[in-house]
Amino acid sequence: MELQYPFTGSWLVQNSPADRVPSHGTRLLGTSYAIDFTPVDGNGRSARFTPASLFRPEPPEHFAGFGRAVRAPLSGLVCAAHDGETDHAAFRGFPSIGYAATQGRRVRSGWLGLAGNYVMIESAGMFVALCHLKRQSVSVRPGQRVESGEVVGACGNSGNSTEPHLHVQAMDGPDPEQASAVPITFPGGLPRNGIVLSV
Repeated sequence: MELQYPFTGSWLVQNSPADRVPSHGTRLLGTSYAIDFTPVDGNGRSARFTPASLFRPEPPEHFAGFGRAVRAPLSGLVCAAHDGETDHAAFRGFPSIGYAATQGRRVRSGWLGLAGNYVMIESAGMFVALCHLKRQSVSVRPGQRVESGEVVGACGNSGNSTEPHLHVQAMDGPDPEQASAVPITFPGGLPRNGIVLSV
């Protein structure tokens, strides 16, 4: 399934299915071909890393892309949208170890615990989810038609997220508990891990 990039500006590619499948190390919840994009500044950093970053969680507002616009990667019908989940602290350095230890709890809580605030768009029987959106940024509702490039929310740090980023995945059904993952690509092909895109 070919998508447009759902953003503008500079974003770092992470967990790309161009490097491995399943891209996130699991096939649960239709994530086999999911890809993550982390917004970065002009120096390619998501946020300045200080000695304090090693030892304590950081406010998501300290990150370059927190609140950056997220756009529909295709035209279609919004079939699901959720807002209201908290944008929690970001975890780098040693705090990320403690956060990883709580992964099982988030997995057990299901789709919402992992996706956080999200928008799902249906087109031609395929379903694309945009996850980890900023609280109170979702600007569309189920049943609404959206056009490719239209702003649907903002980059946040809700759900299963260690720092503000955007998780994108496609499925063959609207229920991640039942759907199968669908491979995705973007103009010019599927980017690999570590590439900084300028869109």
